[in-house]
Amino acid sequence: MVQLAFSASISNAKPLLGERRARAQRRAFVAAPVAQARDVQTKSAATVDAPITADGTYGVFTSCYDFENEHPDLTRSWKKTMKVAVTGAAGQISNHLLFMLASGEVFGRNQPVSLQLLGSERSREALEGVAMELEDSLYPLLREVKLGIDPYKVFEDADWALLIGAKPRGPGMERKDLLDINGQIFQEQARALNEVASRDCKMLVVGNPCNTNALIGLHNAPDLPKRNWHALTRLDENRAKCQLALKAGKFYTSVTNMCVWGNHSTTQVPDFINAKIGGKRAGNVIRDSKWLKEEFTPKVANRGGALIKKWGRSSAASTAVSIADHLRSLYIPTPAGDCFSTAVYTEGNPYGLDEDLVFSMPCRSNGDGDYEIIQDFAIDDWLREKLAESEEELRKERDCVGHLIPGAQRAVCAITEDTMLPGEN
Repeated sequence: MVQLAFSASISNAKPLLGERRARAQRRAFVAAPVAQARDVQTKSAATVDAPITADGTYGVFTSCYDFENEHPDLTRSWKKTMKVAVTGAAGQISNHLLFMLASGEVFGRNQPVSLQLLGSERSREALEGVAMELEDSLYPLLREVKLGIDPYKVFEDADWALLIGAKPRGPGMERKDLLDINGQIFQEQARALNEVASRDCKMLVVGNPCNTNALIGLHNAPDLPKRNWHALTRLDENRAKCQLALKAGKFYTSVTNMCVWGNHSTTQVPDFINAKIGGKRAGNVIRDSKWLKEEFTPKVANRGGALIKKWGRSSAASTAVSIADHLRSLYIPTPAGDCFSTAVYTEGNPYGLDEDLVFSMPCRSNGDGDYEIIQDFAIDDWLREKLAESEEELRKERDCVGHLIPGAQRAVCAITEDTMLPGEN
């Protein structure tokens, strides 16, 4: 594994402790030093013609970064380095996201980060190219970059795991086949997280089908909190806000309390019942019930397909932005009367949903990285019917992957309809 450390070593780095650490040692991990604010010592300089040193460090910034070179006002408030693991790190989504993470745009200007990037044998050189660009960007908050193809190494001590990588659907591949193939990937990654990640690691699943991949993950990582698993529905929320704003003739910042419920599929439920535009109920601003009930959801669900028709590419940049939005929502207190969408484990949910699904619901945060499900959203008959349709689809998906969930009963895979969002694999 190539390790790219963009900071100097730490003089008081903690040793590996406990059985979990011992297992990590037995796997002969390359343990990167944990960067702490101000407690830095300088390494000997790397030569220009030898960018990868014997211990796996890469590039001139392994030796040149020193807190003494920065003004104290900049570094005084810096927190302990946050370790962020990213899969599919050489892909298009990551190519946008990694630079937002490194710049401080996501976790804040006082939060140093370590990026731990997982690729494959095929993407080794591409990963090094990504690292070179990160190096050339001179981000002060980027403490280190590690590259690897073994999740048991890349996920070590991760505080966040952004699980973007997944196998795309090939020609003729049915949804049930994709569920099985990608489910196996997420089963293995969850086992690695369970063994080596931080005990409070938080996971965001982006690779599709993301809801059920997250369900597989949380059941294969029994030592990590189930509530720490998320599946991304923030892009759906962002698209829904845009469509309501366009219809209302308003700017999208006027749209609040917008939740997209359910599965990240065509059965998703953008909730105009509880959404507000300029502080008023969306239905009181857009007085077109037929559009809201029959056209609004397809516009949101088909947005990715419409984008591909326009320029021949999938929505990598807006997906990366929605990942950043999702993360920020957990570290910035939710304004009163507002919410954000995230698919989380339904155990103990206040809406009577099946308690063993990953289902998108309205949430809020105090800004501490955690969340709570908002309990008082109005559910009318129309919304209840739509939620039931998405819930049933997720039950069928769960049946299809029962062989990947410890202790689950195996069932016949009854998925016959293709509900993948247009423009996504």
